[in-house]
Amino acid sequence: MRSASPPQHAWWRQPIVWLAAMVLFASLLGCAILIVIGARYADPPLADTGRTVFKVPLAHPPATAQPTPSQ
Repeated sequence: MRSASPPQHAWWRQPIVWLAAMVLFASLLGCAILIVIGARYADPPLADTGRTVFKVPLAHPPATAQPTPSQ
């Protein structure tokens, strides 16, 4: 019995498959390196500005007496 496809068309003889495998390997390696670098360096602490959502304070600031305008 003969095989359905000639040996020169086998998947391991196709350069695009090897290129795709190398790109996949490089991207996975890059992700792993970024995770290791990110875990190595701690984030700087944020200034305590009270309770906020999207940098908007949740409470109004205390009211201050405003001077009346002179005419």
